[in-house]
Amino acid sequence: MPIWRFLSRNMAALTLAGAMAAFVYPPAFLIFKAYFLWLFAATMFALGVVLHPEEARAALRRPASIALGVMTQFTVMPLLGFAAASIAVWQGVSPMLALGFIIVGCAPGAMASNVITYLAGGAVAFSIAMTMLATVLSPLLTPSLVELLGSAFMDIPFWPMMQTILLTVALPLALGMALRTRLGAYLPAAERAAPGIAAIAIIIICSYAVAANHERINDTPALVIGLVILLNALGYLFGWFAAKLFRFERSYRITLSIEIGMQNAGLGVALALKHFQPETALPGALFAVWCIITAAGMTRWLHRKDSPLPAAV
Repeated sequence: MPIWRFLSRNMAALTLAGAMAAFVYPPAFLIFKAYFLWLFAATMFALGVVLHPEEARAALRRPASIALGVMTQFTVMPLLGFAAASIAVWQGVSPMLALGFIIVGCAPGAMASNVITYLAGGAVAFSIAMTMLATVLSPLLTPSLVELLGSAFMDIPFWPMMQTILLTVALPLALGMALRTRLGAYLPAAERAAPGIAAIAIIIICSYAVAANHERINDTPALVIGLVILLNALGYLFGWFAAKLFRFERSYRITLSIEIGMQNAGLGVALALKHFQPETALPGALFAVWCIITAAGMTRWLHRKDSPLPAAV
């Protein structure tokens, strides 16, 4: 199915195109207002379908590496997000908009990072294992961290956020994994289609967030855009140096850098749109578009390196 491969491999360009189209003509994407949570659930369902048990077993032979990676996810980016939010508020940005940086920082683990890791020549099994563990922990840790860090700016609805994550992350992932065991001869076709379906859902979610913030984007301070770029760059950088500190080999360093720098901005946008004002989703929408573009650029740069990448352990 070439169309599915085209969608997953060109997600950066398509996300950017969707965001631009949503900015030019918002009504085309505002129709998805009632469906954005379903769209995000579709990405997690697709992830459940493509999770290879043998890849998970290979990664689980290094539980310490997985634990260190997920610990880094749930510490580095939340703190960077809090720092970005604090700078934004200090410079006069509304607390509701600044909160979006914290939500992005507290939403690790995304199928997009698994795809990018594959394309970059990283350790795919390690990436998937981190996504699995971060996804399992996110119903508790993501709202807890948002409440802990975001309460400095406003009241945070912890339990409603936790319920949203359970219904849009944990349940669809489990259903996708269950369906995988029953697909039989149709499994290869489903594995080819799943990344493309997830890419479509992510593109629409990001485009809807842009459409919902059309008027605000016109007035978005350059500071907010700069902080989005800085948050993404520091995520990659901290992920790489944390992996060096942990003495990971190169493929694992690439993977951890991608996992930390990309985040699950789609989840961040969904949470912001569901539980806060549309402007809270703006940092997440900008981050989602930007991180996919930079990650795609990273894969091209890595493939130009002369030394081959070591295989995942």
